[in-house]
Amino acid sequence: MKATRRTVLAGASLAILSGRARAAGKYSPGASDTEIKIGQTMPYSGNASAYGVAGRLHAAYFRMLNETQGGINGRKITFISLDDGYSPPKTVELTRQLVERDQVLIDFYPLGTQCNTAIQKYMNQKKVPQLFVATGASKWGKPKEFPWTMGWQPDYHTEGVIYAKHLLANVKDPKIAILRQNDDMGNDYLDGFHEGLGEAGKKAIVADVTYEVTDPTVDSQILQLRNSGANTFYNVTTPKFAAQAIKKVAEIGWKPSHYLVAVAASLGAVMRPAGFDNSQGIITSQFLKDVTDPRWDNDEDVKTWRVFMAQWNPTANVLEGSNVSSYVVIKGLEHVLKNCGDNLTRENIMKQAASIKDLELPLLLPGIKVNTSPTNFYPISQLRMARLEGEHWVPFGETMTRDGV
Repeated sequence: MKATRRTVLAGASLAILSGRARAAGKYSPGASDTEIKIGQTMPYSGNASAYGVAGRLHAAYFRMLNETQGGINGRKITFISLDDGYSPPKTVELTRQLVERDQVLIDFYPLGTQCNTAIQKYMNQKKVPQLFVATGASKWGKPKEFPWTMGWQPDYHTEGVIYAKHLLANVKDPKIAILRQNDDMGNDYLDGFHEGLGEAGKKAIVADVTYEVTDPTVDSQILQLRNSGANTFYNVTTPKFAAQAIKKVAEIGWKPSHYLVAVAASLGAVMRPAGFDNSQGIITSQFLKDVTDPRWDNDEDVKTWRVFMAQWNPTANVLEGSNVSSYVVIKGLEHVLKNCGDNLTRENIMKQAASIKDLELPLLLPGIKVNTSPTNFYPISQLRMARLEGEHWVPFGETMTRDGV
């Protein structure tokens, strides 16, 4: 598999600060008076390539910062995003390249549970920030064991708890069928779901079927789940397989209460390919605004995002949810790097990342804020339920956490 280098330079390594003198800064490898070097691994190819839009947005955003603001705190951004094809061995190879050859300051938003698992010990041994990882596995919030790894989105375990509690309260005599990816992501979602169901509720599970990321389709698994007699479907998939599952469920006339995990709830990458007619009533959870929903047309943050997309990322599909989530997380990184000032050491980056208090970022749903501390490495821990109506996700109910409203 060929690694694709996507780099934003914009004169970064040659940039000359003009107009003012700078006090001597404190730096780790990858930072200087003129440059901040940021690495990333991302699946631009393979079964999870739908997520590659995140890396493309980040490249566009860093280009915008370099060209309009001179970077961050006067330092241009060099961004190196490499294609790992969602393959953990390739992630290991490319991450070593980023750290040892390219000397990046941080590894930002590397995507995939298995891929991040494969590099977590290495990053912590090297003491290089594995920052705001693009996966909701609960293992990213363990600062005692892994002080150099921090999550971003609500963790899968919490999300699973919330779905279980909702269906127990709203589905009469549930008979639950589960489709899940056969890896740590699927296991994390399942563990949280079990916690939310409780011992009595777990007896309602009538089928639990897995798939591999290398499988061509999940059609046979959907037939197996339908034949279990289930009236509730817990769909723990990534975009390609989520779209397949939704289409197959409709094709065979199965009409369960359908819960779809947030990582697969993209309007552009999943719902549209699956068919909006086939997707009505599906329930997911959200922490981001649906920028395609007319209710947000006059929202200033949405207007700003649309202008950015039109000017700096014009070929992107605005229906793809990763264009929203990746925009929010890069705003979070920008906040951290600005707060570092002239102290761009890896230690200070983690210190600033673990010192966020009630940060409101553009495109987060109202009431959802970013909070971290030295003992809390889960920046976003709140969610709202949402249901697909027409071609939009419509939020309902109160903001929820693992412990309730």
